[in-house]
Amino acid sequence: MRRTGILIAAVATIALALSPGFALARAGLGSSMGSRGGLTFSAPPVTTTAPFSSAPIQRSLTPQAAPVPGYQPGYSGRSPFMSGLMGGFLGAGIGGLLFGHGLFYGIHGFGGFLGLLLQIYLLVMLGRFLLRLIMRQPAFAGGNFFPRSPLLGVVPQPMGGGGPGVAPIAIAPPDYPQFERLLHEVQAAWSAQDLRAMQSIATPEMVSYFAEQLGELTSRGVRNTVTDVRLEQGDLAEAWAEHGREYATVAMRFSMVDVTRDAAGRVVEGDPARRSEATEIWTFLRAPGGSWILSAIQQAR
Repeated sequence: MRRTGILIAAVATIALALSPGFALARAGLGSSMGSRGGLTFSAPPVTTTAPFSSAPIQRSLTPQAAPVPGYQPGYSGRSPFMSGLMGGFLGAGIGGLLFGHGLFYGIHGFGGFLGLLLQIYLLVMLGRFLLRLIMRQPAFAGGNFFPRSPLLGVVPQPMGGGGPGVAPIAIAPPDYPQFERLLHEVQAAWSAQDLRAMQSIATPEMVSYFAEQLGELTSRGVRNTVTDVRLEQGDLAEAWAEHGREYATVAMRFSMVDVTRDAAGRVVEGDPARRSEATEIWTFLRAPGGSWILSAIQQAR
């Protein structure tokens, strides 16, 4: 019975860790997609708002090529948690073999194996929670936390040396309200299923992804609305220019009322009386002197 209880707890915990959250129906459906020019497959620098690595771009019209010199390469798509966990198990197995106790000598039976898995996962989650808690305190925010207008006055972070045709650029204070406004406008256009409005605030590539996702929801007979969007915190990850375009990647933590209803108006996901929260990394592009539009969304880990 005790092993059965451990098995059930471990399976439930792993399922919770590896499955997407309950309400991921906001614009983008919690995926990572779009293009960031020559840095599409390079991981954006971590920030106060998103102190961990971002999920790699899963869908993009940009062909994958060698990383731009001077920038950190993107991730292969493997989960850092699962990679570290498997590494730990491999180390334990090798240790057992070296000392003559057999593979996983310190784990007594399948129930003990799952119990260890559960303990390691809980420790990792506790460490991540404590780090996020510390990083969100205003004293550690480095001037990037502004409750009334979170993105105003953010000082651009330095970037590494770019390759040919790529150069860092400065983001001026008037740019940040545009990023915040686009957060609201994208969610509003998504909720209204207004692709015409989306075409004026996002690249054709992003509009095509949004159209596909809205079609998927329609085929399921449901509709998602995201209302009362509030930017809680945001900061700049990197900004650069290449091939006559300017890019800015911004980490944003925002809250909203995210609800999905069926054709009869019944709630099938989310809660109209509760706010949910998400942290995403959005990349914007513009022609020099033009207006910013959305070109990519990535999920924060």
